[in-house]
Amino acid sequence: MSTSASSASTTSTASTSQFNCIDLFCGAGGLSLGLEMAGFKNVFSIDADVGSINTIRANYPETVALCEPIEFLNEEKLKKYIGDKKIHLIAGGPPCQGFSTIGKGDPNDQKNTLFRHFIRMVEIVRPSFVLFENVTGLVAKKNQFVVDAIAQSFDQIGYKLHIRVLESQHYGVPQKRKRTLIVACKKEFHFAFPAPTCDTYHNSLYIPPKTLGGALLELESYVAGTNIKDELHDVKKLKITKEIDRSRLKHIPEGACIRYQEDEERYLPKELRLKVDWKNLRENRLRENHYHRLSRNKPSPTINTMNHHYYHPTECRPLSVREFSVLQSFPPNYIFKGNRRSIMRQIGNAVPPLMAKAIGAEIVRALSGGVGAEARLLKGHIAPSTTESVVADVRAKAFIYSERKQKRRVFCKEK
Repeated sequence: MSTSASSASTTSTASTSQFNCIDLFCGAGGLSLGLEMAGFKNVFSIDADVGSINTIRANYPETVALCEPIEFLNEEKLKKYIGDKKIHLIAGGPPCQGFSTIGKGDPNDQKNTLFRHFIRMVEIVRPSFVLFENVTGLVAKKNQFVVDAIAQSFDQIGYKLHIRVLESQHYGVPQKRKRTLIVACKKEFHFAFPAPTCDTYHNSLYIPPKTLGGALLELESYVAGTNIKDELHDVKKLKITKEIDRSRLKHIPEGACIRYQEDEERYLPKELRLKVDWKNLRENRLRENHYHRLSRNKPSPTINTMNHHYYHPTECRPLSVREFSVLQSFPPNYIFKGNRRSIMRQIGNAVPPLMAKAIGAEIVRALSGGVGAEARLLKGHIAPSTTESVVADVRAKAFIYSERKQKRRVFCKEK
């Protein structure tokens, strides 16, 4: 791995690792980085996106990085790349646009079948563990047939399944982000998902989550201590060009945005108000937050591939690409390749490295013959669960509007 990622605040253990992994649908390498920090060595990555593979090659020069669709990867080719290395873990996140509750979920999306190629690789390699990451939409009721197919596919090849929706802010990531994690393991192994380390109580003491403000301060400290110009953090190029946008943003306090008519009336004078037909604007997950000033005192909202409405808490500008990347818990010197649009897509689709590290550490514990999951449950670890016992509960927790949003919806209708 290059100096870029290896000099992150969390010391890498890959150089002394006894465990190997491969990363399918690797993207920018969020999973790879987190697993490396947990003790794995990534020996092979594949993705069909050129920018993502160039990012992997820049950060992991010792890893074989292949740029091609996984459909073209057969057993002969894979074994040519990994040689006689024992693979302990296959990790990956097949493209999830068809499952997403943010995007236009489409059960007929051809990309949804890519998980079958993922499982095909598992059959070829037969690792001890498999880590499968996806959006919360995977456990939506309309996708139950997909979850059933995944569970059946793993069971047929001798793996038991554990599924959970985890929140990144619970593992030191300065961002509120839920992801579905599936861990499959051979039946002789035991696994328990990691207990939260932040935004929780430990020995009666509350451990707060890492905030956006804290992450941005760390970035500024890093920038001040280096003489390297970072094109991804050139704030001079982030000026808002339209005068009306600057004027509106000056009226928005930290942590606020305009999502409903009440917001517009509270923050903007009449001459600056948006020309929006609030009465006929449908309430849904795609309803935009206009002029969203982020709060320094909380984790950031979910970073995705469409972050053009997020603005700096105190400055009159959007966040830089580098700021978005550290909110995903990438180190400040991680190298990204591609144009701005490509890099933002890579960042938005990535698994937060610190969340991947927490899961990877539990897999390393199991591979090392550590204390079994049953004993560790007494210390607060989440119990292992099968799809039959957990999906309904996971679904209920993953898809819910906050009470405040429900009240706002009623307010808008009464208007």
